[in-house]
Amino acid sequence: MSKGPGLRVPPTMGWYLAKTFVSRSIAVLAALVLILLMLDLLGESGDILAYPGNGQAAILHYVALRTPQIAARFLPFSVLLGTLITLVRLNANSEIISMKAAGISAHQILAPLGVASLAIAGISFWFNDHVVARATSTLTAWQNADYGPVKDTRGIVDNVWVRDGEDLIHVDRVTGKGAATKLTGVEYYDRTKDRLTTLARGDYGHLVNGAWQIEKVQLFDVKAGALRSVPAVTIGKGILPDRFTLASVDGDSLSFRALWEAIDELEASGRPTGPLRTVLWHKISGPLSTILMPLLAAVAGFGLARSGKLFIRAVIGMALGFLYFVADNFAVAMGNLGAYPPLLAAWAPFLLFFLIGEAVLIRTEE
Repeated sequence: MSKGPGLRVPPTMGWYLAKTFVSRSIAVLAALVLILLMLDLLGESGDILAYPGNGQAAILHYVALRTPQIAARFLPFSVLLGTLITLVRLNANSEIISMKAAGISAHQILAPLGVASLAIAGISFWFNDHVVARATSTLTAWQNADYGPVKDTRGIVDNVWVRDGEDLIHVDRVTGKGAATKLTGVEYYDRTKDRLTTLARGDYGHLVNGAWQIEKVQLFDVKAGALRSVPAVTIGKGILPDRFTLASVDGDSLSFRALWEAIDELEASGRPTGPLRTVLWHKISGPLSTILMPLLAAVAGFGLARSGKLFIRAVIGMALGFLYFVADNFAVAMGNLGAYPPLLAAWAPFLLFFLIGEAVLIRTEE
């Protein structure tokens, strides 16, 4: 049986395959988002309505913020199911057999699906960068306020811990940047050989000659058990303002560019950036995972040695997709823990399952 050159496929057939695949994927995604959003609301609506004054408008606001998150998370899975439905239908109607009889290879049949998946991946990246990141940031702030009014927290960092040798510094709130950084609600734990010797609590602090001057301080001598008040104390000599202002960076709440800039600032201040780099690279590999789904689901269309067991083949295709998601989540978790290098954590599952999908397709059909 002859095969067509390369991955070229007749335009009419390519458009038909791509249109069928995209329509099925969108339908699956819409159904999943609707079902999962309803289940999510069952658990969250009580907490939302528990805050005085919240009503239907608050529920709709939550839906508007949560829907992009669910859609982005389950888009690759929807593409997997959309591919399975498309290929199973083509197989059941003997359309794939007709294409093969016309000399069209399995890779040529999958090529329009791959091109459509690439377009979906591009749209997904833009959607994650411009919609999901903002929705995540807004929803996180709203949840931290127990679904009450959210204050403008731009340029504000709360609940910061900084280590200075053996000593610890806790700050309730940090405002400003650089030399203008202000600390509010400062606690200083002076330790010697891992034993607390002095506890200092100050109302506020600022940078003076490379150290932090804390005003209106209550000093407690642990050994003597004595408490006294002093106008000011100086702590944390050599601690840069970035140690306070960059203490908490949520990669999921930032766009790709904003996260890249935050990582550069953290590196300049000598802070570890491995987990954030994993999140950064996964912002690319995550959307691109949609390209893998037609390849992993191809077994449903082309079979295992033409066994004819269509349902079993569909289950195998779904299992390969699930295994990819498990491996991807595991690798990202290992990257966040620092066990895997960021690039390996973000890209290893993608490359591994691309090779697995190609091997299965070639072994069973080509």
